[in-house]
Amino acid sequence: MKSQMTYLLMVLSVWLFIPACNACTSAEKGSPQKLKNRSPVVAGTFYPANAAALRKTLTDFFTEAPVVQPDGEIIALISPHAGYIYAGKVAAAGYRQLDRDANYDHIFLIGPSHYVGFPGASVYNIGNYETPLGEVEVDRTLANRLIRENDCFVFDERAHAREHCLEVQLPYLQYWLKNPFKLVPVVIGTQDPAIIKKIAAGLKPYFHSGNLFVISSDMSHYPEYNDAEVADTRTLDAIVKNDPDDFLKTLRINASKGYRNLVTSMCGSAAVLVLLEETQGRNDIHYQKVMYRNSGDIPEGDKSRVVGYGSVMVTKTNTMGQDYLTKKDKLVLLHLARKVLNDRIVHGQVPALDHHKYSETLQKPAGAFVTLTENGRLRGCIGRFQPDQPLYEVVKDMTISAALNDPRFSPVKPDEVDNIGIEISVLTPLKKINSADEFILGKQGIYMVRDGRSGTFLPQVANSTGWTKEEFLGHCARDKAGIGWDGWKDADLYTYEAVIFSEKEFGLQK
Repeated sequence: MKSQMTYLLMVLSVWLFIPACNACTSAEKGSPQKLKNRSPVVAGTFYPANAAALRKTLTDFFTEAPVVQPDGEIIALISPHAGYIYAGKVAAAGYRQLDRDANYDHIFLIGPSHYVGFPGASVYNIGNYETPLGEVEVDRTLANRLIRENDCFVFDERAHAREHCLEVQLPYLQYWLKNPFKLVPVVIGTQDPAIIKKIAAGLKPYFHSGNLFVISSDMSHYPEYNDAEVADTRTLDAIVKNDPDDFLKTLRINASKGYRNLVTSMCGSAAVLVLLEETQGRNDIHYQKVMYRNSGDIPEGDKSRVVGYGSVMVTKTNTMGQDYLTKKDKLVLLHLARKVLNDRIVHGQVPALDHHKYSETLQKPAGAFVTLTENGRLRGCIGRFQPDQPLYEVVKDMTISAALNDPRFSPVKPDEVDNIGIEISVLTPLKKINSADEFILGKQGIYMVRDGRSGTFLPQVANSTGWTKEEFLGHCARDKAGIGWDGWKDADLYTYEAVIFSEKEFGLQK
């Protein structure tokens, strides 16, 4: 049994060092091709071919996956592509961190070619991808644009025909995400750093909020168990530094250590390097390790020859300052909240919003709280941290929720609306802190989680109450999270900042 598993492991994870080939197919620059979906080729070997069995497998993986609070909006994942028996839990742990309700414009799947070499990247542009869970639409228009506008992009059908590195990622996405998405499948056929820079440059215009990049890569191949843990830790530490040169240097260090049977430190190093080229030098980008295991961690695994698997999430922190929103933006949001409040409470209607009427800033995802007061007293306050909708949509939804769904208050009645004042707090993403010493009272809000219970206070609560830091944390723990006065001391703590503005500030409140 062990010998069979070892053979299967090699088949599922091997990186074949194929010499680069200068020949490309007739469709390399978008020449007309007969449409043809890319059918699954490793269903039944890497993962179950039966849809029900596949869903059951994924349900088990995601149920066991840890929840790691992102430092901001997740814009990329590094995920293993081996058979699910080996890498499934690690891959699911990465995907588990995504917001299930997110609406992605595109998901770029980027991975290494295991079976054919060529000097560039191949983008599938002749149909959609299929798995046992259904069909995923490929944005052929965007794929053709990449090929047309960049010399390093081609379509080479050989690169996709047998390749598993992209296919195995799709069931995780299909299972976890509730909303459909368009796919851009990219297989890299080279390890030449100069060409990889060109590939990264071609993809850079699409590396922004609203899109998700998934980098498909396993880690070390075939060293002994303990050596794999050392080498893979070194590689993961290099990745989270967000420095392409340091990453390449680390791969050379691993190769020089003389680890027995080590073939490569990372089979998808070219794809990872593309991501690092996109993110280097950006202070708003943060890499977070999610989970690591290797094939020796399962009962059938052979600890004398293992493959490593790591999942990493890449987050973008909102760098908003007090000038993030213009005066016009603030007024637009306040007028929107007032109209929504009046239409919903007085007339029982929710206004339809035309996104063309809102500035580019207001169309970007951001978290926000809406606070309602009546004669100076709190009447409702509801918000959302996760920036998964345009800001103007969040303000609309939170205005309705604050008026109708705050469990501390009865729903706002029509005869109250004229006496209601509106305050809006636009939030930066949550940032995890190691201790309360890092929390800045009055400047930052606090969000705490323990034993499945959570609570938050906005930054302005400190100013309105005059509490000390310990009182602020104690009241939040006891009154909002329900974990007792000292519960914050062993809770997970997160901070955030806010741009706060109100009708009163602009003389709009009656």
